[in-house]
Amino acid sequence: MTWILAVLGFALGGAVVYILAQLQQRKQTVDVEAAQKQAATAIAQADETTKEAHEKGELIIKEAEVKAKDIIVGARSDAEREIRERRKELTVLETKLESREESFDKRVEAFERRENDLNRRDQSIRTREKNLEEKEQEKQKLVDEARAKLEQVAGLTREEAKRSLIDEMTAQARHEASKHIRVIEEEAREEADRRAKRIVSIAIERLAGEFVTERTVAVIPLPNDEMKGRIIGREGRNIRAIEAATGVDIIIDDTPESIVISCHNPIRREIARVGLERLISDGRIHPGRIEEVIRKAEQDVETSIREAGQRAIIEVGVHGVHPELVKLLGMLKYRYSYAQNVLMHSIEAAFICGAMAAELGLNEKQARRAALLHDIGKALTHEVEGSHALIGGEIARKYGESAKIVNAIAAHHEEVKAETILAPLVDAADALSGARPGARREVLESYVKRLEDLEAIAKSFKGVDKCFAVQAGREMRVIVEPSQVNDDDAALLARDVARKIENDMTYPGQIRVTVIRETRATELAR
Repeated sequence: MTWILAVLGFALGGAVVYILAQLQQRKQTVDVEAAQKQAATAIAQADETTKEAHEKGELIIKEAEVKAKDIIVGARSDAEREIRERRKELTVLETKLESREESFDKRVEAFERRENDLNRRDQSIRTREKNLEEKEQEKQKLVDEARAKLEQVAGLTREEAKRSLIDEMTAQARHEASKHIRVIEEEAREEADRRAKRIVSIAIERLAGEFVTERTVAVIPLPNDEMKGRIIGREGRNIRAIEAATGVDIIIDDTPESIVISCHNPIRREIARVGLERLISDGRIHPGRIEEVIRKAEQDVETSIREAGQRAIIEVGVHGVHPELVKLLGMLKYRYSYAQNVLMHSIEAAFICGAMAAELGLNEKQARRAALLHDIGKALTHEVEGSHALIGGEIARKYGESAKIVNAIAAHHEEVKAETILAPLVDAADALSGARPGARREVLESYVKRLEDLEAIAKSFKGVDKCFAVQAGREMRVIVEPSQVNDDDAALLARDVARKIENDMTYPGQIRVTVIRETRATELAR
């Protein structure tokens, strides 16, 4: 049994060994096949990689060849373009050189022609000189023959005739010299007079320019620049309403927080200033409100005028003056004569006249009264045409002043005969007050007079209601009655006013005449 088991074990072990050997052999066979397959795969992959590398190499070579061709083509085009540009430049230079050569040739030809002309002229001049010499010799010969004949006829020798001729020419030269000297002296005198006037006028302009600005414009401060737009209003209706109601010119520019009122009439300017200040402080600015405020401003300015007249009367020490004369005297507060305030001038003249009357033993109060009222006519020279002295005399007579006072006022510029000693006293006091150094300047008075003349010309036409000279006299605004002047007549009126200004006045630059025809309808809603 054991033996059988051993044989079986041995046989079984041999079988196992055999099987293991077979398995080992098969495994090696499989490994060799796998290795062969892997080698074949690797060889195939290597062949594929080589093929791809070869293809890529060929592709790179082709791309390199294409790029090289492109570079060669680009370089060739650049070279051709540069060659073309150089050829163009050479062509331009050749053209310039050809034009310069042509110009040079033309200049050479011109110089040759000029040289030929000069040669011909030189030859002609030489010929003329030769002819002149021959004629000069002939003339001298004729003169000698004529001189010999004259000596025979006159019985004078050549030296005696020469002395006589010299004496006559000397006398004539002295006479001509005296005439020239007199003319030169007159011209020198006139030139000196012109230069003196020019120097004086320059001095007046330098000294008086600031007075013209000061007395013809007023600056209104504003709380902010937004207020300018409110004063102008929609489409400019507010500023037009203010200018129409007051007769002034409102100047609104880039000056921050301020506007300018320009007008030669000081009372109009004061009314506009007061009205604008109230409108600005109130804030309600529209045409209806503007007219209401301007009416109140006119009343306030009139009250201020009366108060100024009363203060002047009290200061001078006169009494019993008519209220209308007091009002006219107060209006002089806003008038300036040669940049001198007329009311202050009247008060100053009153004290001077009173002092002179006291020295002469005359009525001092009467002298002060006459001198205080001597320029009262200037308050109405805007409305009444004529001399302020004569106007003042008529006003004083109208309001009950004595004959002495009336004559002193009317005669203080010697336009009427002085009937009492009071008239020359008033004249002297007026001259002393106005002629003191720095009292007056002439520019402002002539400027205002020109504006007044402009308004007077416009008022002389039929149908004119109001007229205002604005823009420093460069524009006339004429307001007409709509019932008397239609639209066609308005255009004709503007032309007629412009022609009359051209014929009657002398002025610098130009003046625009604007005729305004406006119809208003007002109704109250209750």
